[in-house]
Amino acid sequence: MAATFQLEIVTPTKLLVKEDAEEVQLPGLDGYLGILPGHAPLITELGVGSISYKTGSGTHTLAVAWGFAEALPDKLTVLAEAAERPEDIDTARAEKAKRRAEERLQSSNPEVDYSRAEDALQRAESRLTIAKVTIAKDDR
Repeated sequence: MAATFQLEIVTPTKLLVKEDAEEVQLPGLDGYLGILPGHAPLITELGVGSISYKTGSGTHTLAVAWGFAEALPDKLTVLAEAAERPEDIDTARAEKAKRRAEERLQSSNPEVDYSRAEDALQRAESRLTIAKVTIAKDDR
């Protein structure tokens, strides 16, 4: 069995990753999934969280929100609605989005879409966590 498989992470606007990976962890709707070379065919819906993957050069992490993933024995394709490398995350914008979502969730306004506000809060928190982990690694 091969030691790696091809990983592609794509958003509607760009191809973020195309390289050989040894292992991938990605957020499904009901929890994280681990993908290794030779994985059985699988299609899953993505949740909000982080994708981490190992290559010969180390472990890499991206923020991801919604989409689909298709695993085949020799390839994993991730079609994400949104995905960002940690260094591309605008933390000030993510902090504002988090505050805005928290305000909406605490509001008693009947016109607030609470499901959408919860999604926005989860995405903002995920982006901030990934950005902060990267900053902490860089400070070592």
